[in-house]
Amino acid sequence: MKAATTGTPEEKRAHKPPETEEEKSRNLALIEAALYVAGRPLDLKTLGSIIGIRSKRKTRRLARELMREYRKRNTALEILELEDERFVLQLKPVYSPKVRRLAVRPLLTPGPLKTLAYIAYRQPVLQKQVAEVRGSQAYSHIKHLREMGLIEYDKSSETKILKTTSYFADYFGLSHNLTKMKRQLRRIFKDVSGSGKKE
Repeated sequence: MKAATTGTPEEKRAHKPPETEEEKSRNLALIEAALYVAGRPLDLKTLGSIIGIRSKRKTRRLARELMREYRKRNTALEILELEDERFVLQLKPVYSPKVRRLAVRPLLTPGPLKTLAYIAYRQPVLQKQVAEVRGSQAYSHIKHLREMGLIEYDKSSETKILKTTSYFADYFGLSHNLTKMKRQLRRIFKDVSGSGKKE
């Protein structure tokens, strides 16, 4: 009687046929399609489910290869690897001013953007504090930012307490972890909290 073949999961994976070039090209195309359609950062678990691969390591390797391909193409688009195991396909910032008016998704002008930056860096922050720093126009900025789904507020006894939403983190490719987000913002917005410049 012939003995049944056995082996550890590692040994079984070692004998698994390597990925063919056709499969690799298909997986890269699927990752690209997923990032394009989503229009926001996607994590490795989500990307893996699209290409049918459970291994985060393999999915990350493919996503990074696609990222390198975009870098070589030198086009208006780029793929970035973010914290929290996420990747995003986006327009390079240098091209935004030229195509802003064509965007289906509204792009922020400098005034609301600076108000949003202050809220994100100081959150949770009182609405009246934002108005004191950014001026009376901050109220219209806040209304616009809420309509875009970038901020939300909790009501206290006297005023509103503002904070950013999960969509804000995805919109700007930032970490969902507040501490990490503020660290990223310190690099992006120079001395936002102390400028007090109004636009």
